[in-house]
Amino acid sequence: MRRRPLRPLLAGRAAAVAVSIGALLGPALATAPAHAGARATCELQDGIVLRDTIGNTFTKALYCDNLPADLYGRPTFSAPVTGWLLLSPSWFTCYSIGPKDTKGNDVWYYTQGDRVGDLPYIKGWGNVPAEMVQLPAGMPHPAAGLPRCPWY
Repeated sequence: MRRRPLRPLLAGRAAAVAVSIGALLGPALATAPAHAGARATCELQDGIVLRDTIGNTFTKALYCDNLPADLYGRPTFSAPVTGWLLLSPSWFTCYSIGPKDTKGNDVWYYTQGDRVGDLPYIKGWGNVPAEMVQLPAGMPHPAAGLPRCPWY
């Protein structure tokens, strides 16, 4: 199986977080499926430290395959786009409940994007609908053990 390093993050604090996560989890991360139909991989990691730009600290993250996606400032499609997920796998720090996506899920996952949107001070942090996070077959959203976001 081909391994991909932890996806590149943005400058500043996020880079330090990426280095810390890579040192702790490098060998444990699964790669994105190499072809359509491959099984999705997800793993919940404890004992990490991730900090967003609004002062929240997270000590768990779900590392999971994902589809490219817009990230929204709130868990709703009407919120501003704060960034984009371009690479897979990605990490997700918590979940919220919001409007249903096209697959009927009302779960939204919080993460930092690979690319920053029109709100640079947010540094790409935002919410993505559950349909973009590829949990293994039979695993329901939200992923077991991932905490609910503190603001919802």
